Amino acid sequence: MAMCSEDRISSFPDYILCHILSFLPIKEAVRTSIISTKWRYLFASISTIEFDRCLLSGLTDRNVDSFKNFVDRLLKFPDQVSLDCFRLSDGISWNDEDHDFDVSGWICAALCRGVKEIDFHLDYLGDVLTLPAVLFTYHSLVTLKLNAEGSKIKVPSDVCLGNLKTLQLRNSVVDGDSIHRLISNCHVLEDLAFIECFLAYAGALNIQTPSLKRLVLDFDVVEYRDFNYVVVINAPNLVYFQYTDAVAEGYALSNMKSLEKADISIYRFDSSDCETSATHLIQGICTVRSLSLTIDEVIFRTCRLPIFHNLIEFEYRGLGFNGRETWLVEFLHCASNLKTLTLNFLVVAATQWKVLLMEVPSCLSLHLKEIKILNFKGDARMFEMISYFLDNAMVLEKLMIGMESLSETQQSIVFNQLLQLPKSSKKCQVVIF
Repeated sequence: MAMCSEDRISSFPDYILCHILSFLPIKEAVRTSIISTKWRYLFASISTIEFDRCLLSGLTDRNVDSFKNFVDRLLKFPDQVSLDCFRLSDGISWNDEDHDFDVSGWICAALCRGVKEIDFHLDYLGDVLTLPAVLFTYHSLVTLKLNAEGSKIKVPSDVCLGNLKTLQLRNSVVDGDSIHRLISNCHVLEDLAFIECFLAYAGALNIQTPSLKRLVLDFDVVEYRDFNYVVVINAPNLVYFQYTDAVAEGYALSNMKSLEKADISIYRFDSSDCETSATHLIQGICTVRSLSLTIDEVIFRTCRLPIFHNLIEFEYRGLGFNGRETWLVEFLHCASNLKTLTLNFLVVAATQWKVLLMEVPSCLSLHLKEIKILNFKGDARMFEMISYFLDNAMVLEKLMIGMESLSETQQSIVFNQLLQLPKSSKKCQVVIF
């Protein structure tokens, strides 16, 4: 006897079915309209709308108008539920001469539906990206992410995003005034990121946001840029700070007592007082608990480092730093409570580990429990550095060595050599990966 399958899914309430559809690509969600009368218009009530390259893979000159009409109907369908997210994914030319999609109209329609998150990747838009002014005064918006691929984002003079918590700009051209206008009236902003952006025409980069918890300033480091500006940050609740740029003219960082983790990558071009400026930057984050630091060889040669009372994790990524032995030991003297040390020397310099006459840092004697060394090449200079740590790290529990560039045979030989080195800590394990 034939079995009759029961359609239990269709018996679910509409709001549950719409939630299920929101996890499908919009193309697949629309196809469910043929299941039955109940499903016919459910796709129009999904709370997340994303247009990606798969959706447009079959788009031709003949059906582009049909696609535009479909988007208009989808966004402006009668009795729609509010939108949680409206996303235009990468890999699509949304505003080229061939298609000329009404992106501004789509944004306005999404705003009319109370959209909470807008995430746009927009290619080939020319020198300036002009977005609807209402986008910058829309109070219900919680997340705004824009990837403008080299275009300058035009920010109107009137900006008020009272509920915005996340603002992310990527691959865009920004200036100090635009940044200030964007965030000055975002009173609950928690996550601010400029990722791979080009900073232009900046006399000052001024970020004073009490609610901010996460800040990423990742700017394109190019030699012809002007770095004669001052970075001012006042964020008393900041927990995470990432900064990538050439050393600016000056830094004024205050109220960083909540900072847990910082990732700093600074480079030197023609700066009259590069070391002093960089030192002011590092002094501003000296309360941090976890620090990753990438520096050029001429930064921090002679400047006095601040004391890192709270630092328990430190990753040092050196860029050809001759004399790094002395500098690194000086840094360890400033981090007396350090427990984890990661070293990633991209260029091996002449070593002085055997003849270091400096006093052994107290963190090696009392607190350091794990050392990780990346990009180990098996040369004598690196062995001297490892010997220094094994001789002086009294409570070390694990020494991890990354040997990805060595063959299995070479790794085995180096591992046996490492096991022969004397260790002050009897419970130290040597691990290669």
